[in-house]
Amino acid sequence: MNHNSKLIVVTGASRGLGLAIAESCADAGYRVIGAARKPSAGFEALAKRHPGSVWFQQLDLGTTAGHHSWARKIDQEHGSIYGLVNNAAIAHDGVLATMHESQITELIGTNVTGTIILTKYLLRPMLVSGSGRILNISSIIASTGFSGLAVYGASKSALLGFTRSLAREVGRAGITVNSLSPGYMDTEMTAGLTPDKLKSIVRRSPLGELARVTDVAGAALYLLSPAAERITGIDLTVDAGSTI
Repeated sequence: MNHNSKLIVVTGASRGLGLAIAESCADAGYRVIGAARKPSAGFEALAKRHPGSVWFQQLDLGTTAGHHSWARKIDQEHGSIYGLVNNAAIAHDGVLATMHESQITELIGTNVTGTIILTKYLLRPMLVSGSGRILNISSIIASTGFSGLAVYGASKSALLGFTRSLAREVGRAGITVNSLSPGYMDTEMTAGLTPDKLKSIVRRSPLGELARVTDVAGAALYLLSPAAERITGIDLTVDAGSTI
C-alpha cells in the first residue's frame, strides 16, 4: 500500500534502529524526515534510494530551546506530519553512585524532557488534522532493570507512563500513542557486552536468538499503519521472548 501523502518524522534516524525504521517507512511509501545531530552514510544512501521523499533535518534533542522553531519549519516546508517515532536516546553506562551529575542531567534532558517537548510541538498539527500516530521507543530495561543502567532505565520507564497518559489525552482527536520495547539486538547496544553475557541473553530466548533490528522496525511500521488505528496506549515488546 502506498502512503505517499503521509509524513513520518523519525528521531535518531542516522543509524541503528532509527535508520531501520526510517528505511521501513520509506519502503512502505511514506515520506520520511530523519532527524539526528548529524547525517550518516547510511541515511544518505536511503535518501538517494528515495529521491524526493526522504530528507534529513539536523536536530539535537537535548537542546529544547529550538524544538518549537524546528517543528514549525517542518510544517512549513513539508506540511502536517502524520507520524512521529521518538527513537533518539543517549545512554551513559555506570553505577548511579559514581555517575557524574552532568551525565544524569544530559540523559534525562535528552531521553525524557527533549522527547516530550518535541512531541508537544509536533502533536499540534496532528490535532488540527484529526489524525496521527506517535510511537515512543522504550526498552525492556524499563521493566527488567540492568545493573549500570539505572538512569537509562528511569528514562525509558518515563516514556511508558508518557505513552499511556498521552494516549488518553489525544485519542478523541484520532491520534494513537504507543510504545515499543526492544530487547537486546545485534547493534552497537550489544557490541560492548562480553561473549559470555551475550550467550546468557541468547539462552533466555525461547527462540535461541536475539531480536533483529528489522523485527523491531517491522513492529513500528505496523503501529504506524492503518491496520493499527484502534490500538493505543500499549507497549509492544520485541525481544525474541527473552523476558517471558
